[in-house]
Amino acid sequence: MKKIISVFVVLVSFLLLNSCKKYEGEGGSSKIIGRITVDNYNIGGSILEGSYVGADEDVYIIYGEGNTYYNDRIKTSYDGTFEFNYLQNGKYSIYVYEDVLPEPNNADNKKVVLVTAEITEKKSTIDLGDITIIRK
Repeated sequence: MKKIISVFVVLVSFLLLNSCKKYEGEGGSSKIIGRITVDNYNIGGSILEGSYVGADEDVYIIYGEGNTYYNDRIKTSYDGTFEFNYLQNGKYSIYVYEDVLPEPNNADNKKVVLVTAEITEKKSTIDLGDITIIRK
């Protein structure tokens, strides 16, 4: 009887430990940070006043690989910075939209600027630096 109980306890412990695998997403101790800067162009394609910080821009994150829909969205701060907190180890895609010239198959005149990152250690900070987008 003691052998059966011991085998049962070992089996349950093994199953519980294997079922606790952490996947990309929230619940961790790492973060991804960066800053959005904007190059302002006129409709003819000439830069206007140079670069400025991208305040109040939408920044999106996708957890893992193979996903095409975002898992979270935040707005940049007044200084263009953003921060996705409490992330697990894994691969992430961060993207923002920039303006493009009108095209027949692009009704909203937007283009995706995509940056990928991988978190490999707990309590780490991945700094994407400046991500520059175009506004017209």
